Amino acid sequence: MNALPRLFFFLFLACGVLSTFEARSEVGEEKTEIVSTEQHAEEAEHHGPNPWSVIPFVALLLMIATGPLFYEHFWHKNYPLISVVLAVLVVAYYLISLQNQHSPVHSFFEYFQFISLLTGLFVASGGIMINVDREAKPLTNVVILAIGGVIANIIGTTGASMLLIRPFIRLNRNRVKAYHIIFFIFVVSNIGGSLTPIGDPPLFLGFLKGVPFFWTFTHNLLPWAFALVLILAIFYYFDIRNKTDLSEGEEQPAPTGNISMRGSRNFFWLAIVVASVFLDPNVFSWVPAINYHGQKFSFIRELIMLSSAYLSFKLADKQALEGNGFSFEPIREVAFIFIGIFGTMMPALEMVGNYAKSPEGAELISHNTLYWGTGLLSGFLDNAPTYINFLTAAMASTGASINSLADVISFANGGFKDSILDLKAISVAAVFFGAMTYIGNGPNFMVKSIAEQVGIKMPSFFGYIIRFSIPMLIPIFVLVWLIFFAFQ
Repeated sequence: MNALPRLFFFLFLACGVLSTFEARSEVGEEKTEIVSTEQHAEEAEHHGPNPWSVIPFVALLLMIATGPLFYEHFWHKNYPLISVVLAVLVVAYYLISLQNQHSPVHSFFEYFQFISLLTGLFVASGGIMINVDREAKPLTNVVILAIGGVIANIIGTTGASMLLIRPFIRLNRNRVKAYHIIFFIFVVSNIGGSLTPIGDPPLFLGFLKGVPFFWTFTHNLLPWAFALVLILAIFYYFDIRNKTDLSEGEEQPAPTGNISMRGSRNFFWLAIVVASVFLDPNVFSWVPAINYHGQKFSFIRELIMLSSAYLSFKLADKQALEGNGFSFEPIREVAFIFIGIFGTMMPALEMVGNYAKSPEGAELISHNTLYWGTGLLSGFLDNAPTYINFLTAAMASTGASINSLADVISFANGGFKDSILDLKAISVAAVFFGAMTYIGNGPNFMVKSIAEQVGIKMPSFFGYIIRFSIPMLIPIFVLVWLIFFAFQ
């Protein structure tokens, strides 16, 4: 358990080093910086990554998929080391061979922002114990999932997942199966968060770039409602056929019908974490930032999130933590796995982005290709940078720039041909398809880990895709495409 604090210490140290380095480099070196930035842009254009550089990323995905199935003991003991080593290999390739410092630094800050938010939401919600003392009926489960799909837009898919997964498991303790957890991931951890920028990281990135806050609610509401109704209907069909004998095993007292809560003070810390999301230096110039080659990287809000996590744990209701069976293992697993993902996915993202922005790729851009391209890659790459890459390509194909606030607002409001439909396709796909794999969205892995900690046998990486994602999600995503995109 000491590895996670050491990881966060490294993150703080790296921020300090980068901040100090940048402060020194800025003194009297504006012209040098401009020249070096131009040179770097030219180098990035002519010296992109070789195709073989995606091998560490593919290897990591294969090990995530096969490790728990074929060499479980080795994987669980060594996955932190494997993730870090593969990430270091790719980072070294960028620094030494490509002489590209920008991409690793950018990836580091994306990871720092990602894990800080997940840690803050995970720890703060872990001190809130909700107990639903009712009979575990299929309709009750549907209501809980639907509530989770709504509040995911208020406290994020991670916050909603961490708040509800434990009471959801406790409610179904005598009949819980893997499908309960998987449908929870579908609804609460992913598709539910489609209506606001708070709901899911890619939508928040779009908001920071200039997409109006309520744009996602206005344009994503019908696909969101359609997909949720279908998924909840499929879940209800599964759950109503769950004929587990509730009389087996230890006799349980009759449910009282009450809903109780302990640790409500942690809602204060949860609110701080959610509110701090908006402290972005690219939006508010007064927020301190680390300036690196003309880009502002946030660190104040991340320190607030991690501080809130620490204080919410130290000041939490201990009985609530104990009742939740709280431990740091799920966030530890996510932290190390996603070090590997963020470190190794740089070549894959860059090659996809470069092709999408090329003349050949631009010819293929339409709301249909944006929907399927953004979606399928969001299932295996982090959906936030995938969203940005495809939005950049879509805007570039119309002559607009994602770095222009006016262009982004105009693009969102239909100032370019088919731009509203293009942005809608990217937004819906990035969020929806995050449910396709355990690594499609951060909370997926945490929910899986929490379920396994209480003894629920979850399907493997490929088992999840073959048994659930392909037969259940793909038909729904095809219907969403046919109804809302294909013939527009």
